[in-house]
Amino acid sequence: LASRSREKRSVYVEASSGAARQVVVRYITPAPMWKSSYRLIFPDTGEPTLEGWAMVDNTTGEDWNGVRLALVSGKPISFIFPLFAPRLVTRQTAALPEDEAAAPKLYGGGIGGVIGGAVMNEAMPAMAPREEGRFKSMRQAPSAGLALAKESVVADAMTSQIETAAGSAIAELFEYRMPHPVSIPKDQSAMLPFLQQKIGARKLVIYSDQSSEHPRNAAELTNTTGQTLDGGPVTLFDGGAYAGEALVETLKGGDKRLISYAVDLGTRITTKFNAREATVREVHVNRGLMTTRYSQVETRTYTIKNADAKGKTLIIEQPIRPEWTLTSQKPKDSSAKDYRFEVPLAPNATASFPVTEEHLYSTSLAVSSFTPEFLAVYVENQALSDAARRQLQQMLDLKRQIAAAERERNNLVSQAVTLATDQQRLRETMMSLNSVNGQQEQVQKYARQLAAGEERIAALRGQQDALRQKQTELEGQLNALIGRMQF
Repeated sequence: LASRSREKRSVYVEASSGAARQVVVRYITPAPMWKSSYRLIFPDTGEPTLEGWAMVDNTTGEDWNGVRLALVSGKPISFIFPLFAPRLVTRQTAALPEDEAAAPKLYGGGIGGVIGGAVMNEAMPAMAPREEGRFKSMRQAPSAGLALAKESVVADAMTSQIETAAGSAIAELFEYRMPHPVSIPKDQSAMLPFLQQKIGARKLVIYSDQSSEHPRNAAELTNTTGQTLDGGPVTLFDGGAYAGEALVETLKGGDKRLISYAVDLGTRITTKFNAREATVREVHVNRGLMTTRYSQVETRTYTIKNADAKGKTLIIEQPIRPEWTLTSQKPKDSSAKDYRFEVPLAPNATASFPVTEEHLYSTSLAVSSFTPEFLAVYVENQALSDAARRQLQQMLDLKRQIAAAERERNNLVSQAVTLATDQQRLRETMMSLNSVNGQQEQVQKYARQLAAGEERIAALRGQQDALRQKQTELEGQLNALIGRMQF
């Protein structure tokens, strides 16, 4: 049977001497993880009670008769390593030296008789003896599971008063040790009580799914049991009646957790979103580079209608957005992904709860590329200091003068081009009239117009040169102003 089973191994213990001794052999075997199930009871008056039950499966192939049972909770690192499979080393292909052609060899320069700080051919240090502690740690249970030890005592029958397990911390794990031996036949399961204590809890309403108008009935659990609570399903009873079901993660002592167990049809929530245009908050100029800091503000307003005749406490979960900060409300608590705002609701009342967030971002632009219109917007901004507004106003004035000179020069160029076109037409007309008798007077008239036009073109070119010179001087003043601007 052992040769046909892949999951069974035979272990032989040999004694080298004949002296009598007592040998204790321990082993571990894979087993299903135990599962937790809880019952949270909210009485009409008084503190809530939490009952914990452990579902244990016996799949070892043998009956458990009067065994000491310990349930371990935690998440140790565990893995499967092929210890039983023979390990064959992959070998390299080799050839005899005489089977290979000789190849050139490069030799490096000498560095002395000691290499790497140690004399070559020195004997290697002996390997350290194996430490029992290391092998002992390898034999520990690899994951949350069961610890069993057989007892000859038959398990006592369960009484109406639940006798729960004793909890204790084991490094980063937590152990529940059953107070009496347990008997579970093979291939069967058992539900074992390990907790029955008062616990800190308060009833809430939580709104996190914004695709629905109704929040959920919830509870805030505070682990006041002094023990670690393993994660699992929770069945809730309110005033002796079934209220719903929830899931809870593993809860350390003193930690808090929210659980939701039903939809609250007596509360309706609508959301309105409002975003304002980005405004300039700060402007800085240094070495010809302007850095502008903008503010984008968005408000999300929750309108809550409590149609029940009792007051409630609402928790609103709003996602945390990177680079956005809250400006109007302070959250009661936060998770890794959400803000949690607490809102008291009066009976049969409507409440409004706005949440405003601000996003600050910056842009950098070369000051020399600004148009007068763009600069005029900055000069009117109230966030600027007087020194900054004065420097930008000087820059705006120079930009406007440069733009005016550019427009005037382009106008003169356009006039010169028009005159040159008219002059060419006069020359063509004069050439055609020279071949006609009796047109000398008209030719002379056109000649005088042609001369006046040339004078006008020369004057326009002179004005263009003057404007070009003026524009160059203004640009020099602008570049000097940009170079010393700083605010």
